[in-house]
Amino acid sequence: MEKNKGAIHSIETFGSVDGPGIRYVIFLQGCQMRCQFCHNADTWQIIEGDQDADEVLKKALRYRSYWRENGGITVSGGEPLLQIDFLLDLFAKAKRAGVHTVLDTCGQPFTKEEPFFSKFRQLMELTDLVLLDIKQIDDAKHQQLTGWSNQNILSCARYLDEIHQPVWIRHVLVPQRNDSEEDLQRLDAFVRSLGNVERFEVLPYHTLGVYKWKELGIPYPLEGIEPPNQAQIEHVNAVLHTADYQKFKQKNK
Repeated sequence: MEKNKGAIHSIETFGSVDGPGIRYVIFLQGCQMRCQFCHNADTWQIIEGDQDADEVLKKALRYRSYWRENGGITVSGGEPLLQIDFLLDLFAKAKRAGVHTVLDTCGQPFTKEEPFFSKFRQLMELTDLVLLDIKQIDDAKHQQLTGWSNQNILSCARYLDEIHQPVWIRHVLVPQRNDSEEDLQRLDAFVRSLGNVERFEVLPYHTLGVYKWKELGIPYPLEGIEPPNQAQIEHVNAVLHTADYQKFKQKNK
């Protein structure tokens, strides 16, 4: 039987921001979004996979002693759902090994059409926590910011609520792109309508990945836009009521 191969971009062995505890973070290669603020533009290209789940998990388990009670594996990107067959294989093996699994996704490939939807439902049975990026609540502005509609992304968020999948919502705060009071209030209302959100994080836009755009020869679309200051970040956290969400509690499946 042919194994599903993953296209791996890079690995972070001691991640501390992509889920609870210490995480072994696997960044997959390939993304269809073209976010203006992306700091990993080098992950966009979709390529053929060359690593199977067994070897990826074997490498991860070398660091298991550092994870303690609530650490584990996080798969990020790029967009990991573009490699859902590899994800299913990896997370199935990880759960058999007793590993806590986190999926970091923007939800862009989500659809209720087959065969994706059945695979996604199966993947959620193997996923302890989803980190879901909502980049802009307004569809037209979302398309301008990312090159993609947010309708299926919001549908993904609603479906995760329906199945009671634990979720952390993440919102990258980009001045002049998604920080208007109206958009923030709409985002707040949407997230508050969900019953499965255990944490809501505001991630300030930064320029640390600008050099990658230059190396790739791609014009940087946010030239001249400065990262938000502390007062702006605090204001947005207040509007989004992020302090109201419970701290993550590990869910045993």
